[in-house]
Amino acid sequence: MAFLAPYFAVVVGGILFARIILIKLRTRNPLPPGPRADPLIGHLRKIPPTHQPEVFHEWQENTVCDVMYLEVLGRKMVILDTLEAANDLLEKRSSIYSCRPEFVYGKHFVQHRKLLRNYFGRQESMEFNPILYEESICMVKRLMDHPADYDKIIGRYMTCIVAKIAYGYTIRDDNDPFAILIDKVGELLHNSGPIANTPVDFFPWLAHFPSWFPGTYYAEYARKWAGLTHEFINYPFNFTTNQLSEGKAQPSFVSKYLGDLELEDIEDSEDYIKDIKQAAAQVYVAGVDTTWGTLVVFLMAMVLHPEYQTKAQAEIDAVCGNVRLPTFEDHESLPYVEYILREVMRWNPVLPMGVPHRSLEDDVYNGMFIPAGSIVFANIRGMGWNEHVYKDATTFNPDRFIPKSQGGREEPHLSPFGFGRRICPGRFLAESTLWMAMAMILATCEIGKAKDANGAEITPEVEFDIGFVNHLKPFNFTLIPRTAKASAILVEEAHR
Repeated sequence: MAFLAPYFAVVVGGILFARIILIKLRTRNPLPPGPRADPLIGHLRKIPPTHQPEVFHEWQENTVCDVMYLEVLGRKMVILDTLEAANDLLEKRSSIYSCRPEFVYGKHFVQHRKLLRNYFGRQESMEFNPILYEESICMVKRLMDHPADYDKIIGRYMTCIVAKIAYGYTIRDDNDPFAILIDKVGELLHNSGPIANTPVDFFPWLAHFPSWFPGTYYAEYARKWAGLTHEFINYPFNFTTNQLSEGKAQPSFVSKYLGDLELEDIEDSEDYIKDIKQAAAQVYVAGVDTTWGTLVVFLMAMVLHPEYQTKAQAEIDAVCGNVRLPTFEDHESLPYVEYILREVMRWNPVLPMGVPHRSLEDDVYNGMFIPAGSIVFANIRGMGWNEHVYKDATTFNPDRFIPKSQGGREEPHLSPFGFGRRICPGRFLAESTLWMAMAMILATCEIGKAKDANGAEITPEVEFDIGFVNHLKPFNFTLIPRTAKASAILVEEAHR
């Protein structure tokens, strides 16, 4: 096949040249600034394989512009590096930027979002609070018993919540068939590359090329594990349908919409059932890894910054005393737990480039031309590192969110859940899940640095494995009950 390479280069070169001429004809406004591109391949050689958010942020600081333009083999990309730019384009001009890229997977994306948005609204998500409270107690009890297994325990916390909410399924133990299946799917997702940011996502035609062709790895990986994906989508769904037929189904996403199907005259019920099935699977795909990873970042933050752990615990003690555990009713009385949650998501977002948008038409922003079809990334990491907005931006400090009326800086809350019409539909559930877990851990546990054989404290490194979402590499720390009373209350609640 090597003899085809020169012809391939000529064809690609001709296409790119034609695209450049077309763009120049369409507008007199310049494209956003960016690093100098190479002929034909654009910025392909310059975009690093890892730490892209940090590198993009550095490039944009050098250009002194909050919008950057990149191009790879004709694929146009726009990187937004400030909250202002993201709000101006993705929020205020959402009619232009509300589309997602034409990914290889998820043809029924719009219908899935509609189902999820209706079920996981702000008020609707409050109905799940008892589940979150119950599962957080189980999680913390397991952390106290086996702190070295923190990663597995937090992952199980999230899967138990999703199994109940999506399917009305209760995972009994680690040998549960659904738990085993979810573990396999979790490994699959982690090795599937950055979300919506692999070569096959940007160039869908790669999916039709043989496995030896450059850039086809993730398409081949998806084909290899298609059977597991099929089983994951169908196994819990079939469980819920069986429970419904026997009159034993618990309230859940699937049982609710299947019940609606019986009451409403839906034109294509077969397609609708398929949408329910796939949307339910997305509850796991979209929610478990990100929330799981964020809770692990929280543990790291508490290990490295015990002073903020102490502040939060003093606040919890003042509200709950030593006679009960925090509940959702305490949310307004525990603002510092909320500040810690916000800072964890700003300090090290586990989805640092978010999920990209696609522009539907040509646009001009601050004199810069943004071509139709551009893939638009909101660089959440870069936004959080903006020193003009966040003082000592790379430092973990929840105090930055203290209101000005209380003597604080009241820096803006940077949400990692996206912007505009494509904001994550499960964000209210995710925030509640994180807040409850953090409050419960802080109320009952003391987190600290591990020690080496000589008794010296070990300061862990903040290092991530890059995958579907970023996940902290394993690190050592200590986790013990704060008091005997706290442990006793936890055990009592766990056995109710």
